[in-house]
Amino acid sequence: MDEVNAKKSKLALIYMAVIMAFVFSGWSAMLTNFTVEEVFFTGSDMGDLQSFREIPGFLAFSAVFVLLFLREQTFAILALVLLCIGVLATGYFPSKYGLIATTVLMSIGFHYFETINSSLSLQWLQKAEAPAFLGKVIGYGSIAALVSYGIIWLFYKTLGFDYVVLFTIFGAVGLAMVVHLWWIFPKFENVVPQHKHLFLRKKYWVYYVLTFLKGARRQIFMVFAAFLLVEKFGYSLDEVVMLLLANKAANIFVAPLIGKIIEKIGERRALSIEYTGLIAVFIGYALVDDALIAAALFILDHLFFAMAIGIKTYFQKIADSKDMAATASVSFTIDHIASVIIPVTFGYVWMYDPSLVFYAGAGFAVLSLIASNLIPHAPSPGNEFIWSEKKQAA
Repeated sequence: MDEVNAKKSKLALIYMAVIMAFVFSGWSAMLTNFTVEEVFFTGSDMGDLQSFREIPGFLAFSAVFVLLFLREQTFAILALVLLCIGVLATGYFPSKYGLIATTVLMSIGFHYFETINSSLSLQWLQKAEAPAFLGKVIGYGSIAALVSYGIIWLFYKTLGFDYVVLFTIFGAVGLAMVVHLWWIFPKFENVVPQHKHLFLRKKYWVYYVLTFLKGARRQIFMVFAAFLLVEKFGYSLDEVVMLLLANKAANIFVAPLIGKIIEKIGERRALSIEYTGLIAVFIGYALVDDALIAAALFILDHLFFAMAIGIKTYFQKIADSKDMAATASVSFTIDHIASVIIPVTFGYVWMYDPSLVFYAGAGFAVLSLIASNLIPHAPSPGNEFIWSEKKQAA
């Protein structure tokens, strides 16, 4: 890829991330309050909904077969269209099964986009620049999310718009942005042709383990941390939005810094810092009885997750160039094995004792910390985990 197209491809990655962050952030910010206030969900109902939401993620491996017929860039755009349509339709079906239907549609777009976007990022970026640039992308996505939360706060709190109007606004604006994206950017050629079949490689096993555990932790945060704030502490929609605003505002500055830190100290140390912090956060969730402390934990939790780009850049350093697309598909399925199971099963655990859900999250963080220390100090092809490092040294 020449220098001009390389710059344009980076702008395209940023624009796609902005669209996804704007639409999905609006949807996710309103979802918990919408389900509790309009559809009268219990913790078990929320677990059911989130498990259905993650089924398309579990099936993300099928993306590699779609690539037999579509270019990755075209596929990413179509996935964004599905995401926007699902969000637009959400408010019009205020029942459990209506929500499941619109959520699954949104989720198909979301997970296919995340799969292909991950592959394109690792193909279009140089290894040396990837951590810092991915940090910047998170920062731009945080700005888009801030705009989403500002719109919700203004239209819901000040102007009194209902959920139907708000979901429609986010879906319609997102569709307009996708059309603009498709119109202004050229089709970029992949630097290296990608494998169009599925596989698991033994040398990537540490990456697979980290990906699986990330999916488990993320579900506990996404499903149950917000639900804790609403159910136990009575946070209203505008209060939840203010917390999310604080998260995203911090990420605008923190995420690019995290990318630079990963470049400087390496993936092993950065991920170890993340998982140590998450152990403390999850234990805090289990014990907290103060609404302000719970809010602080929610913000810290969100910030630590920005360090997860270290998993992507670790894989980029050890992977064969032709493996990016297929492995992105497989890794999303691995990520969502736990994601399909945890919401529904832990929803029943929640009904018995909510603290047990968060102690389990701390356990996943402990396992992640152990796995992160299997990453070599200088990962590369042939030096994928610490035993290969020792073998080379010998």
